Amino acid sequence: MTAMTVLGVVLGCALAGCAGTTGGSSGDRPAAALAAPSKAPSSAPPATAKPPNMAPGPAGLARVLERGPKSTEKVVALTFDADMTADEGPRAAGGEHFDNPELIALLRRLKVPATVFMTGRWAEEYPSQARSIGTDPLFEIANHSYSHYAFTSPCYGLPTMGSDEIGGEVERAFGAIRKTGARNVVPYFRFPGGCYDDASLRALAAEKVTAVQWDVVSGDAFATDADAVAEQVLDGVKPGSLVVMHCTRSAAPVTDRAVGQVVPELRKRGYRFVKVSELMRG
Repeated sequence: MTAMTVLGVVLGCALAGCAGTTGGSSGDRPAAALAAPSKAPSSAPPATAKPPNMAPGPAGLARVLERGPKSTEKVVALTFDADMTADEGPRAAGGEHFDNPELIALLRRLKVPATVFMTGRWAEEYPSQARSIGTDPLFEIANHSYSHYAFTSPCYGLPTMGSDEIGGEVERAFGAIRKTGARNVVPYFRFPGGCYDDASLRALAAEKVTAVQWDVVSGDAFATDADAVAEQVLDGVKPGSLVVMHCTRSAAPVTDRAVGQVVPELRKRGYRFVKVSELMRG
């Protein structure tokens, strides 16, 4: 829960998207991010490998992963939240960009494996982009709920749902993601806003997913200084770290530039990038 506390200053409210072009479904056009999927780097496990999952813990609560197993190996997982809320369709239709094709294209050029935590609403808004990400062995898609509403309150002003609605939210999101044709879908879940309690963990356990948080907050939400975002990530990363970032032009406009600094510097320091599923394998 300490990561959630740090997040309070950073997230502020519902964020959005990851990988496309102009707002609205009609804007779901091919772009650099939708180029032919790159081949997975040699360090990435085969796309057909069954992703590891964590069984519920004591009292029937879903397990929460905040970083990889303690290890001397220098690995780090970059994760990107595609968090479009259920009621933001009019904003997308009006031209707001809940996506970032430049970021996805950059990850492909740099051959950086990554896990995208995607809301079902985002997948519906940008189906071809979701399919492109979810069929590229470089990436995997995890669940970020359907609506990006809070699972407990207070949570940075997000609308709150009841614990009896959680199962439907998770299942609806997986359905929307898979409907796009995405295949690399993993049984991991990230709480909107990072907010959860025992009741939401207990409800989540029934969905047979692992809750995935982070130990490094990038600070990219609403940031305008790419250098500051990069510095915050570089200062926080340790072997096994899990970094939370966003992939949306409207709410995290400098993320691609920050990643462009973070990746070469971490590689210079001897780090290898992995997806969450590989981080969990240890």
